[in-house]
Amino acid sequence: MKKIGILNQPLSTAIAGLGHMDTLVVADAGLPIPEGPTRIDLAVSAGVPAFLDVLRAVLSEMEVQGAIIASEMAERSPEMQAALLDVLGDVPIEAVPHEEFKARTAAARAVVRTGEFTPYANVILIAGVVF
Repeated sequence: MKKIGILNQPLSTAIAGLGHMDTLVVADAGLPIPEGPTRIDLAVSAGVPAFLDVLRAVLSEMEVQGAIIASEMAERSPEMQAALLDVLGDVPIEAVPHEEFKARTAAARAVVRTGEFTPYANVILIAGVVF
């Protein structure tokens, strides 16, 4: 049994399989998940698990060189956006309209669905390299 890091087998596998420039989406409970990417559904109930908790766990194991968010987050969920920017630190962030964001999720390797009920609490993470 794995004793540290991400214990969820599909999520751990998805992160381990990422290559440079591959993308992984961490999403709220309402983001539509297109056919194509692997669906990793962690949602248990409203708010469980929380978007930021899942994001922190992913970031502990994934090298991220960039992130994409919906531009609507700034107006609709400014507190969540501030917390997201804090968690991402110095990772460069691109903001795009939500419709474009949803279209870009189709190219992701996986979409991780959380129990988050905050509007626009979604991020596309772009894999970097560790060397």
